[in-house]
Amino acid sequence: MPSPHQQAPSPGPHAEAVHFSVLDRSRTREGHDAPEALRDTVRLAQELEALGYHRLWVSEHHGVPGVAGSAPTVLAAAVAAATRTIRVGTGGVMLPNHQPLVVAEQFGVLESLFPGRIDMGLGRSVGFTDGVRKALGRDKDDADDFAAQLAELLGWFRGTSSTGAHARPSEGLTVPPFVLAMGEGATIAARAGLPMVIGDLRNRDRMRRGIDHYRETFRPSVWAREPYVVISGTVAVAATPEDARRLLLPEAWSMAYSRTHGTFPPLPPAERVEGLTMSAKERGFYESGLTGHIAGTEEQVAHELETVIKETGAQEVLVTTSTYDRDALLDSYRRLARVAGLTGSPST
Repeated sequence: MPSPHQQAPSPGPHAEAVHFSVLDRSRTREGHDAPEALRDTVRLAQELEALGYHRLWVSEHHGVPGVAGSAPTVLAAAVAAATRTIRVGTGGVMLPNHQPLVVAEQFGVLESLFPGRIDMGLGRSVGFTDGVRKALGRDKDDADDFAAQLAELLGWFRGTSSTGAHARPSEGLTVPPFVLAMGEGATIAARAGLPMVIGDLRNRDRMRRGIDHYRETFRPSVWAREPYVVISGTVAVAATPEDARRLLLPEAWSMAYSRTHGTFPPLPPAERVEGLTMSAKERGFYESGLTGHIAGTEEQVAHELETVIKETGAQEVLVTTSTYDRDALLDSYRRLARVAGLTGSPST
């Protein structure tokens, strides 16, 4: 932490004008079980609320050893119940895995219990493996129906279903929908007139092309009159560049392991990663996984964030950082809150 006499960098005019939010994937860690990972997410939400972050979102993964969050609307309910002001949502519910009516009902219940605080982030991915897809009763082709599934889901809130049935208590409620834009997602978000979440920060050119296409083809809707862009990715802030880089090591190794072994493992401590012997293929994926993120001291991160926000014109930054050391992760979010000029204060 900086000394009392060390002044935090002032946020630039572009960073100061945007919201800062967090997606926590409830990553499991070596030596810590999945229930602890879920409780960690709830505790983190309370800390982020105190710091002044705008949203806390949770994710959906099935059958992944390294991720505890398999039921995002259930976890979102726990987060919302443990907080008072921060917006809570999903990043996202994978719509091809579910019946749109059931998703509408779940978010209708959440909005009824926590009015004005719930977000409905939606993605088009299906199960991670063939076994998971089989267990869900889905296959890869189900992602191709995402646009139709999305229209059906939104129709339940508007009371326009052709079935003559009605979603209770969802009908008539307004739960802000967001589309996670991977691949065709930007086009679908634009045609539906919905806010878009796009990553990743590691491929800036591709991200800018997606944003430009989204803005050029956006059609105003009852959900959004103008394009709304959320850029997402890893942001790590620490006292030194070396400490910030260490935050990235566990996730980079886990990603490399998944690419070479076919399963995504719990996060290991950074010091264990540093001592590992890796094959050439693993080392290549690992080194690649460490590049392109926003990481460094508060001054370095402030400069890079100002640049990317200016280049993209994004209205919001969704931070998706995962690491083994939860204390270091919280310190990173505290430092980022100073960089972003957030008005909250750490809880005691």
